[in-house]
Amino acid sequence: MMASKLIQTMAVSPSSVPVATGDRIGDRLAAARSASDPAAHVEALLRAELRRDRGPNPVWIARVDDAALDAQLAGLRARLATVGGDPSRLPLFGVPFAVKDNIDVEGFDTTAGCPAFAYRPAADAAVVARLREAGAIVLGKTNLDQFATGLNGTRSPFGPVGSAPDPRYVSGGSSSGSAVAVARGEVLFSLGTDTAGSGRVPATLNGIVGVKPTRGLLSNRGVVPACRALDCVSIFAADLGGAARVLAVARGFDAADPYSRDAARDGLSDAGWSAPPSRLSIPRAPEFFGDPLQRAAWDATLARLRAAGVELVEVDTAPLAEAAAMLYEGPWVAERDAAVGDFARAHPEAVHPVVAAIVTGRAGSARDAFEAAYRLAALRREAEPAWREHAALLLPGVPTTYTIEAMLADPVVLNSRLGVYTNFANLLDLSALNVPAGARADGLPFGVSLIGAAFADERLLGLAGRLAPSLSGVDAPVATGPVEPLADAHAVPIAVVGAHLSGLPLNGQLTSRGARLISRTRTAPRYRLYALPGTTPARPGMVRDEAGAALEIEVWTLPRAGWASFVEGIPAPLAIGTVETAEGHRVKGFLCEPHALAGAEEVTAFGGWRAYVASLAAHR
Repeated sequence: MMASKLIQTMAVSPSSVPVATGDRIGDRLAAARSASDPAAHVEALLRAELRRDRGPNPVWIARVDDAALDAQLAGLRARLATVGGDPSRLPLFGVPFAVKDNIDVEGFDTTAGCPAFAYRPAADAAVVARLREAGAIVLGKTNLDQFATGLNGTRSPFGPVGSAPDPRYVSGGSSSGSAVAVARGEVLFSLGTDTAGSGRVPATLNGIVGVKPTRGLLSNRGVVPACRALDCVSIFAADLGGAARVLAVARGFDAADPYSRDAARDGLSDAGWSAPPSRLSIPRAPEFFGDPLQRAAWDATLARLRAAGVELVEVDTAPLAEAAAMLYEGPWVAERDAAVGDFARAHPEAVHPVVAAIVTGRAGSARDAFEAAYRLAALRREAEPAWREHAALLLPGVPTTYTIEAMLADPVVLNSRLGVYTNFANLLDLSALNVPAGARADGLPFGVSLIGAAFADERLLGLAGRLAPSLSGVDAPVATGPVEPLADAHAVPIAVVGAHLSGLPLNGQLTSRGARLISRTRTAPRYRLYALPGTTPARPGMVRDEAGAALEIEVWTLPRAGWASFVEGIPAPLAIGTVETAEGHRVKGFLCEPHALAGAEEVTAFGGWRAYVASLAAHR
């Protein structure tokens, strides 16, 4: 579609700008599970969704046809049979999703936004395969800035994608179609990719949630690379609950992807995270490029947070800006050349001219690359306090927005401005989450970004859930879904409540087996704590009670090699069960057999074993 036709399309009203509350995927799953025939229920919904016409906008490059949908539904019924007909055992049963067209899906061409580049993959990308195994259904491949090079959504031979709230404005890119498909309700979630902000800028400009995971948390196998060392598969969802559900399924170590990372083994940079959720860092001098509406929306968001008791600490973001500049002004440009530069030189007529100038821009020498890497390491250390000393770094999602007409008139400068708050994240190995924060005075969505250390992905979702009413200005309960620290091939998360806490007598049983601290947190407010008589060293017993309280715990990651010997050493009446954390995580942890509580002193009021032990010492 030409830009002039998009500009004539009517904008939606400000009241239709969504917020990050709720859990639409959870609602969809609940309805399917309660149906007399869950598979038939899902099929009816999917066929109706494919027939629905939501008006002009080149969101899709390819849609599933009847034969392809029939094949997926047959596969879904087969998977349902393998789990005894219980749809609750398929965590994304019948949930429709879209896939950015630089990610392989069996049965579809992968074009990367360039028809001359197209090929037919023999198999799904690893992340798509995980989602389909969980019961999700692919409805098609979505439009993008060609070769994932751009942050605005206009650099595509299939047509520029306008934003869902107002198609006169850019949708953001490069994952333009994936974001708009979610924002228009055509799918419940979608996959994008993110190198410089392609999974975050479109989320902000369309009023939805965008998860930019830690590099390597989701497999990149089956993804056309932009910058192979920096690329991330990203997730778009209408709300935090849906984003959390999809992340829990999509993440996972993939030995066949050289850049995949094992969160339990490698996720150490987040281990010391203990800052209170009521303290966020914010930029000392935010840049809005003269956009008064964007600045006013930012100021209003900060005012709501302060009114809710959140402490906002101004920090110098100059190191982030310097790192961001390296992505296109430093040697990392050569990675784009390595990915598709040879194709662009061989097929100049098939490549968007702005894209061609970037992906054929070999930059610098090997010495330049090493010097840039040294400087980047220094910047990483310099910027670290912004998410070490505070719960997260809070930034505007984008500094401003532009009409498609304005972007086409000045495609390089305006595009670069959209990445001011995103370009640095993958270079500095950070996790990021973009969430809606209400609307500007003109009705366009306003959103913010929460930035954390590597492997802080689940923490950011939980933090966003707690902050969502203040961010959006809508006082509504927020579902963040069943976000769990997942066990993997190397380690198992375990919650400890008593003598295994840091600094207490039995902590060495964890550290001697190579366990590492993931977080200090609390249980959900549904537990009671008792001092067990006759134990040496003194130990507590924790039991679940819906009338209980939130108790101090630590979550450690214990290598599987030491798991059996650790569990074998746990004396009765203690046992390993499932413990629910304040963030909604469900992890293995210490519980007590109820019969042992007869005659035990209840110490729940202390809020944790450490405080109880300190009270004993104080009275000696």
